[in-house]
Amino acid sequence: MDYGGGYSTTSYGAQGGAGGGGFMGDSQGGSQGGAGKGTYGKDTLRPVTIKQVLDAKLPHPDAEFKIDDVEITQVSFVGQIRNISTQTTNITYKLDDGTGTIEVKQWVDADATTSMDLDGAPAKPKLVENEWARVWGRLKEFHNKRHVGAHVIRPIADKMDITYHLLEATYVHLYFTKGSLDSLKQENGAVNGAHEVGYGGGGAETTNGRAMPNVSVNARRVFQTLKNSPQNNEGLHVQNIAANAGMNVQDVLKAGDELLSHSLIFTTVDDNTWALLEF
Repeated sequence: MDYGGGYSTTSYGAQGGAGGGGFMGDSQGGSQGGAGKGTYGKDTLRPVTIKQVLDAKLPHPDAEFKIDDVEITQVSFVGQIRNISTQTTNITYKLDDGTGTIEVKQWVDADATTSMDLDGAPAKPKLVENEWARVWGRLKEFHNKRHVGAHVIRPIADKMDITYHLLEATYVHLYFTKGSLDSLKQENGAVNGAHEVGYGGGGAETTNGRAMPNVSVNARRVFQTLKNSPQNNEGLHVQNIAANAGMNVQDVLKAGDELLSHSLIFTTVDDNTWALLEF
């Protein structure tokens, strides 16, 4: 999957990685979004905030987690280490990025650690409390409690990396909720062109010729569906709009709220039947 802006399918799965602590695919129990079902060779890596991780939807135990209604497998986030708990088999870090807190577990491979010591390899950068770290891993849920199984966790030396990451997470969130930057530019261009030449411009104007306000892509789709679909004076029901526009009902309802707030549509026989407002 290509998100735009350099976010695309990653070639590594849950096999560990540099500093990964020897973590292997299914070494922890609980839901982990379809692990073991052929996803590891085509995982995606998405920058997120901890709040997005905590709010991620899990349709059922064997499904992938979803953020912004898009499946996620691997995630990357930053956070300040609030607590470190060392066990025989794993180390648990409690991270806080200002949007929420979550536990991150990294499994310890004693054989790999011993081998590195014998080879004289330099020690990994040490993680300490109250310092910031970056995590790459997989979201899991066990007994209704979420944590991230870390493939890699490293300290952040340059604090600007924190800002860069939050900007990346924001960019990807806007991509999935508002559309790509190119599509938004094209839509804005269509609106401006329609205003200049004084005609519909393929739906860039409302029914009375005024320019369409700045609304989401889904809101535009719903508006165009109401504008172009055959209907009586009662307008169209949400279910009909969803079918005609090829959208799910929840997205149509959100788009409808936008259009209602801009006084572009109004409810008729009930709250879920809408018609265009002409004035």
